[in-house]
Amino acid sequence: MEWTPGGMSNDVEDRRDDSGGGGGGGGFGFGGGGGIGIVGFLILLVLSLITGRNFLGSFLHGGGGGVQPTQQMQQSRPVTPQSRTAENRDAQLISFVLDDVQKTWTGTFQQEGKQYRHAKLVLFRGATYSGCGTARAATGPFYCPADEKVYIDLDFWNELKRFGGSTAEFAQAYVIAHELGHHVQKLLGTEAKVQRLTQQQPSQRNHLSVDTELQADCYAGVWAHSAQQRGIVQNGDVAAALSAAAAVGDDHLQKMSGRAVSPENWTHGSSAQREKWFNAGLSSGDPASCNTFGGGASN
Repeated sequence: MEWTPGGMSNDVEDRRDDSGGGGGGGGFGFGGGGGIGIVGFLILLVLSLITGRNFLGSFLHGGGGGVQPTQQMQQSRPVTPQSRTAENRDAQLISFVLDDVQKTWTGTFQQEGKQYRHAKLVLFRGATYSGCGTARAATGPFYCPADEKVYIDLDFWNELKRFGGSTAEFAQAYVIAHELGHHVQKLLGTEAKVQRLTQQQPSQRNHLSVDTELQADCYAGVWAHSAQQRGIVQNGDVAAALSAAAAVGDDHLQKMSGRAVSPENWTHGSSAQREKWFNAGLSSGDPASCNTFGGGASN
């Protein structure tokens, strides 16, 4: 991935050195655009495999009781000069991607006679407040539609490195582009429609969640198409993103956690679906190709 480390975006809100961290009343809501997050799934999967304890089960079955085993991950490690240097590079990469993705969507919206409103990205350690409740490290990066901000604790990249997970630059970029895809859904009114449908048809909650997440994957592919055209993203980078998408497919996570594959419990889509819809956006570069709703997502 071609980029040059530099300054921080004006859309980044850096709370890493804030004291206290926590906030708000009553925990974080898992679901919709503010779900557990891509990296959160990976962390819980790795912990399950290493410890033999099933940290994924409750999330895969729609519950919120899986947070307790990961409390140890909410305590940030001491910041050394070396870790600060590495963390700052990660922050600069995220800042670069944030600006590039939002610049791409600004142009896309203008072509349609619409105005794109920038999302903010919050860097934090351990825990912080958000419009969707308390943001914690264990939830992974997520987008909160209530305040239009993406939240990320950079310690997640360190966890992935420690457990042998991929921290390729474009894998990180894919995560940010996916979360900003949820912001695009908010601006286009998709998020509000999904919330209304979920209230009207509670039995369709998981199905609607899958459609929503796959569309965000497709929107990430739309940005990757633009980045590829401009020489920022190379073929090897795309392969890494597809591998990341496959790794967080619900069917793969269920298999790795020792459970039977149960499509009715999916919230993000299968590995094949995630790859398919990222590719759909990548190939076309057209948001119109990202209609995952109406039964098309499962094809």
